[in-house]
Amino acid sequence: MDTGTHLVVGLGLAGLAHVDPVVASDSVTATAVLIGTVVGSQIPDSDGLLRLKGNAAYIRNHRGKSHSLPAIAIWTTLVTLVMTLLFQGASLSHVALWVFIAVGFHVFSDLFNAYGTQAFRPFTERWISWNIIHIFDPIMFAAHVVAIFLWSVHLGPPEVIFPTLYVLLAGYYVWRTVAHWMVHRRVRLQDPQYDPAHRYLIIPTIHLYVWNVVKVKGDGHYELGEYKNNMLRWIDKVDFEHHPAVEASRTHPDVSAFLYFTSYACAELREHAWGYEVRWVDVRYRHRKQYPFVAVLLMDKHYRPMDSYVGWLNEGRVGKKLKINAY
Repeated sequence: MDTGTHLVVGLGLAGLAHVDPVVASDSVTATAVLIGTVVGSQIPDSDGLLRLKGNAAYIRNHRGKSHSLPAIAIWTTLVTLVMTLLFQGASLSHVALWVFIAVGFHVFSDLFNAYGTQAFRPFTERWISWNIIHIFDPIMFAAHVVAIFLWSVHLGPPEVIFPTLYVLLAGYYVWRTVAHWMVHRRVRLQDPQYDPAHRYLIIPTIHLYVWNVVKVKGDGHYELGEYKNNMLRWIDKVDFEHHPAVEASRTHPDVSAFLYFTSYACAELREHAWGYEVRWVDVRYRHRKQYPFVAVLLMDKHYRPMDSYVGWLNEGRVGKKLKINAY
């Protein structure tokens, strides 16, 4: 989820904590839990500081070790210790419980979007993304804002407002999971070129009833579509280009980090008088007829790197960063 949603979830969990009699009856513990759940709901994303080392380091590690099983225990311990030092007399065990819930909920909810996490480290480094909820879900965000407002103006007790909120959200997640399964089934039925060997990736959008579709045809061939109003429409095709320059680009740190993160990368090659431009795109992220999540490497005629970029961008930023005026 996005930072704003993680923030309101932290506040929501602080409200939910009032079902705990110790939190409800002790203002010091309640305050420690409030700050602890807000911090705990954000702290796994502190790996954003890796941007200071460059986009490649960030892309390779974001939602990796920081969202792993050991990290949940580490973050919980650190935040709990800080809270109990700041708030003398707060119940250590109850603060730890709610901080753990906040950190765990952060990691768990991130599994539901397309970006995914390496939540099952150290058992596997596989990126896990269930593609159920968009990274910013307006329903989830708005529901938390309403509940927090009701709590803040005393229109209802938190031990009633927030259990109701999370029961409803649990039902919402179940509905979205079922909807994802049904769309996946309908896409296969509606595809006139359906082949059992093809794989279909169904990706949520910010619109509840619109889904992006990626058909993996094998050997680097992808077909992109949209499922909207119960109808499937194919809108683009992307084919992997095979060339020595493409193979040589794989060893560059920026490209290597990009390929470590995504299993849906496709290479495009452009030849220039000065050499080659190899552009790796993640076909899961299509926006306005472009694929904005890229790794771009410029090489001379001998496949030696000249310049590179990895991350989110548009064509103007590519040109500015790589000092190329014509594509």
